[in-house]
Amino acid sequence: MKILTSTDWTEYELIDTGNREKLERFGKYILIRPEPQAVWQKSLPETEWEKLSHARYVRMKGKKKTGDENERGTWVRKPKMPDQWTIGYKYKQMHLNFRLGLTAFGHIGVFPEQAINWNYIYDLLHVTPDASRVTRHASRVLNLFAYTGGASLASRAAGADVVHVDSVKPAISWAKEMMEASGLDNIRWVVEDAMNFVRREVKRGKRYDGIILDPPAYGRGPDGEKWILEDSIDEMMAICKELLEPKHGFLVLSLYSMGFSALIPENLVKTRFGDIHGMESGEFYFEDKGKRKLPLGTFLRFAR
Repeated sequence: MKILTSTDWTEYELIDTGNREKLERFGKYILIRPEPQAVWQKSLPETEWEKLSHARYVRMKGKKKTGDENERGTWVRKPKMPDQWTIGYKYKQMHLNFRLGLTAFGHIGVFPEQAINWNYIYDLLHVTPDASRVTRHASRVLNLFAYTGGASLASRAAGADVVHVDSVKPAISWAKEMMEASGLDNIRWVVEDAMNFVRREVKRGKRYDGIILDPPAYGRGPDGEKWILEDSIDEMMAICKELLEPKHGFLVLSLYSMGFSALIPENLVKTRFGDIHGMESGEFYFEDKGKRKLPLGTFLRFAR
C-alpha cells in the first residue's frame, strides 16, 4: 500500500491542522474547516488562525441523524470574503478551473487530494498529437457520485467521452460551470441515483473503458433512494465488473469514511475482479507546515 500526496498545486496549500480543524489556502483566500481526524494540537496559535483566515465554517449544534450524509452549518466571514471565486490547476497540458463557493455543508466545490487521481486518469487517456499508436485505453468514461466533477474534467481534457452521474441537480449545474470555466464541452450529465443507473446500463449491454467512483458514506437519490456505503459498495463493485471493458479497462475508487481501512477497497476489488497486476491502493494525505500528514481518504486504482 502507498500513501500519496499531490505536489502539482500552486493555488492550494494546507497551512495547519489540529483540534479537529484545518487551515487551508484556496487561491488568495484562507479558510478554516472542520477535520475530524486532526486530533492533535495546532502548530500555530489560535490568534494566528484568526488573523490569517478569511472565513470559518461552524457546524450547527445538535446530533447528526443516522443516515445523513452531511451536517449543516454556517460560515463566519470577514468583510472581503466573496461568495464565489475561482482557482486553477495545471498538470502537463491539462488546465482546469474550479469555481468555488461556501456551501451550508462546508464543501467548497473541490477536493484537492483528488488531484493525484486526475493526473493518473489524464496520463491513461491522453494521446499526444504525434503518437505513433492508439493508446490501449479507449475513451468512454463513467464517473459515478461525481459531485462537481474534477475527475470528469480531467477525463474530458484528455479527450474522453464522459458520462457524469450525480443524484443532486445543483451539483450537476455546478459541474457544468466548472466545465465551461475550463474551456471544455460535451460531457453527458445524468441526474440519477448511481446504483439505479449502473443496473440499467448492465441491462442495456453498455461497456465503459474507465469507471471512476467516489461514493459517500451516506446519500440519497433524487427519488429518496438510500445509499449506505457498507451495505451497497460490494454490489456496486460487482456491477462495475460487468460494465468495465475486460481487456483494457481502468477503475479508480476513492473512499472517505471514518474507520475505513485502505485494505477494504483492496479486498472489495480482489473479490470481484480477482488479482490484477499493477493494482495500487493506499491513502491520500496532505502535509501541513508543521510536517503533520493529514489522512484524506483511501484509494484503489488499476489499469489493464
